[in-house]
Formats: sequence, C-alpha cells, structure tokens
Amino acid sequence: MLAGLIPFIDQLQNISLKSYLPSWIPKPETLLFCSLPFAAFFSCVFIVYWLLPWKRARVYLLLAASFAFYACWNEWLAILITFTTMLDYFLARAMEGSASDLRRKGMLILSLVVNLGLLCYFKYANFFLRSVEDACHAAGWSASMPLLQVILPFGISFYTFEAINYTIDVYRRKVPAERNLANFMLFILFFPHLIAGPIVRSRDFLPQTRRTKRWNWARMELGVQFFLMGMFKKLVIADRLGEYFVKPVFDDPSQFSSTATWLAVVAYALQIYGDFSGYTDMALGTAHLLGYKLAQNFNMPYFAANVSEFWRRWHISLSSWLRDYLFIPLGGSRGSNWQTNRNLMITMALGGLWHGASWTFIVWGILHGLFLIVHRGFRDFCKTRPRLDFALQSPPGTVLCVLATFLSVCVGWVFFGSKTFAGAATILHRMVVPHAGQGVLIAKSSLWATIAVLIICHFVAQRGWWTKLAPRLPAPALGFGYAVLLSLTLVLAPDSGKAFIYFQF
Repeated sequence: MLAGLIPFIDQLQNISLKSYLPSWIPKPETLLFCSLPFAAFFSCVFIVYWLLPWKRARVYLLLAASFAFYACWNEWLAILITFTTMLDYFLARAMEGSASDLRRKGMLILSLVVNLGLLCYFKYANFFLRSVEDACHAAGWSASMPLLQVILPFGISFYTFEAINYTIDVYRRKVPAERNLANFMLFILFFPHLIAGPIVRSRDFLPQTRRTKRWNWARMELGVQFFLMGMFKKLVIADRLGEYFVKPVFDDPSQFSSTATWLAVVAYALQIYGDFSGYTDMALGTAHLLGYKLAQNFNMPYFAANVSEFWRRWHISLSSWLRDYLFIPLGGSRGSNWQTNRNLMITMALGGLWHGASWTFIVWGILHGLFLIVHRGFRDFCKTRPRLDFALQSPPGTVLCVLATFLSVCVGWVFFGSKTFAGAATILHRMVVPHAGQGVLIAKSSLWATIAVLIICHFVAQRGWWTKLAPRLPAPALGFGYAVLLSLTLVLAPDSGKAFIYFQF
C-alpha cells in the first residue's frame, strides 16, 4: 500500500494548487507565529471563531483554518496528512469494534507501517541512502545511490507521534476510539501544535473538542501573556544570541578563540531553549485564545540537578512519549542493570534520530544515553554512602550538580548544533585546549545580561510572584506593560533568524 503511494506523492509535490485556494489564505512559504501574515490569519480566525454561536461550527472553522495553515506551505502534503489522519480514524474505529485480537493487532500494525513508513520515506530515505554510499566508499567499493527528490513536511515527526500514541492507546483499550471524524482530525491538525508540538495526547485534547467554549477574559489575558512571553524569548533572546554568538562560531569554529567558542556553546544552549520554549509558549497562548489547553513542555530544564531530571523538564511531551511508547515496551527498568541500560541507550539513540536525519543527532542521543546510564550508576553508588549523598543534596552540592548537568548538556548541544563531526570536534577541542582567534561580534556583557534576564524571569515565575501580582494591577497598567514588551521585542529583534529551529524536525 505504501509503495503504491510513493509515485503519487512524488507527483503531488511538483503540482501547485495555490491558484485554487481561497484568496484569504496567506501565501508565504510558512506561517511563522511571529510574522505579520500569521497575525492577520489568526486575527480573522479568532474573530469569526468567537462570533460563531454553534459549538460544532467552531470545530469546523478550526479544522478549515488548520488545513489552510498547513496548505499555505504545501497544499498537497496537507492533503496527505488529511488522508493518513482519516486512515487512523477508521482503523481505530475498526480496532475498537473487533473482538479478534489478531485482527486488532493487524490493524495496529497497518497504522504503524503507514505512519512510520511515510516518516521514513520523507525524513530518512536519503539519509540511509547516503549512509550506505559512504559505507561502500569507506570499504573501497564504488557505489552511487540515487537520491529521492522529496520535501520534508514541516511537523511530520510531531503529528506522526500523535497518531501513533492514539492508535496504540485505542489498541490497549486505554482510550475509546473517537466517534466524530471532525474532532479527531482537529486533534491531529490543530494548527497551534501542528508544526512543532507539543506532542498532544488524545486523552487530553479530544475531550476539549466536545466542551462548549465560553468567552473568558482571564483566559484571554493568559493567552496574550503566553504569546508575548514566547515572542520575546524567540526574537530577542534566541535570535539575537544565534545571530551574534552562535552562527559565526558554529559555521567556522577554526577561526575563533577558545573564549568565543565557550560563549557560543553557552549561547547555543540558551538559543535553543529560547527558540523552542518560545514557540511552545506561543502555541499555548494561541490555543488558550481559542479556548483550548495544551500540555506544558518545559519546566526550567537548566536548573536540573542531573540528566534524568533534565529530561523530565526538557521537551516533556517528547520525553514522556519515548518513556511510554518505547522505553517501557522495551522492558523499562524491570530487568537487570544491563537490560535497563540497553533500553535507555536504544531509547535515546532513536530519540536522537527522531530529531534529525544525521549521524550527529544520533551521537547526541547516544551521548545522553551514556549520561543517563552514568547517572543511574552514580545514584546507586551514592545510596551506599550516606555522607556523600547528604553532601550532594545540600545547597552547595545542589549548585555543583546543576552546573555539572548544564555542562554535560552543553557538550551534547555541540553535536546537536554542528552540521559535521569535524566541526563538533573543533569546537570541543577549543573548549578543552586554549586557542587564539577571533572574538565575539558584540560585547560579552550582552550574553551575561541575557542570562540574568532568563534567571530573573524564571525565579519570578517559580516563586509565583507574577500570578499574585498580575490580578492586582489595573487593566491600563497591564496593557501598557504588554505594549512595552511588544515594542521592545520588535525593536530588539534582529533582521534575520526568524525560522524556528525545531521546524526541521
């Protein structure tokens, strides 16, 4: 079935449908959350959505808007995701209605084959072909693999995992199969989380499609807060750090000094956090403005005291998905230490591959697998030594653990952000061995100021001060504050770097 779809998919990607789309649909390559086309698009959807008095009409409006949102980038791939979504819907209905375990398992396998097959075709086919060709050349054989002319659909890794968690949960009888096709399609296509998550669970989202949405000023204000905060993280923190600290060094690390290299690595850690958590905040804010709630995806990950805790705080929707649908089915931690470590390594290596079709991503995943294995061993070691365990849990010990964890994560980010192993090796070498070279493009104080702003904002959020203060402020003061934040964001945002890092996944 999948093999028969491939020629059809190749033809679809070369056909333009834009002339047949309604004129109100924006036509940029993609609708970025921090762009004016998206502001116009969302404003139209928002106004019509809250003017509609019928619950079902609002669902259909969001479904049409979500299709248009994806179609403005590639219309035929929007049709493809619609087809796979409908297939999963009917397979889940059939699974629920079948009493035969064999038939139910067969339908689950069919869903997995189609979803994972399309993911592998679009995202990994050329990667595996190049890897085979490189392996042949390394062995001294002459080989030339024909590369496929495919376009990587934005968000395919995210919506594929959402479809898989739904069909597996229906197969396990943890959730009932959705009876309403429009509700299920909105679960997959809902545009705030369609491109870069968070990865939504059906048990969390589908009940929301059946609830009546009522206008709520407090929720609207919360949505605006989330969106402005995410926009500030993305444009002011992530894009500025990427433009002035990260990109020059990661593009050509051999030209820069060790000091500049260290600053670039720390800046990249902050950039990818600001970029991805900023997108998540904007997605959460957009969803709140439409009466929906998406899952939290970040919880101050760089304050984690160990790598295991880091993964409970970073990209929470992905790490919980990998735990529930990969690590635990592999055996989890129920077996011996060797089996648990094996399961951790497989899970993290595949998690690295999920992020991108490159060996640098796989090595990043393997490295985090090693970090988790070392942490498990060190944790067991400390349990037999109460004094050491107590010292590490004291305030100075906790600070030391947080710094060690952050350093480990930064070493991993070197492979994540480098396009080649040679570039990653150069960066790591200059981090360890002092080298002379160029400095950073702007004053180092701007990096420290950014770090200070992030720490203060996280401290205020963690203490709950803002949630206590905001309701007491008069509306004009809040409005003025939001206007100032928006103005600063637009003024301080660099001219380049608007695309989100996680769009490529």
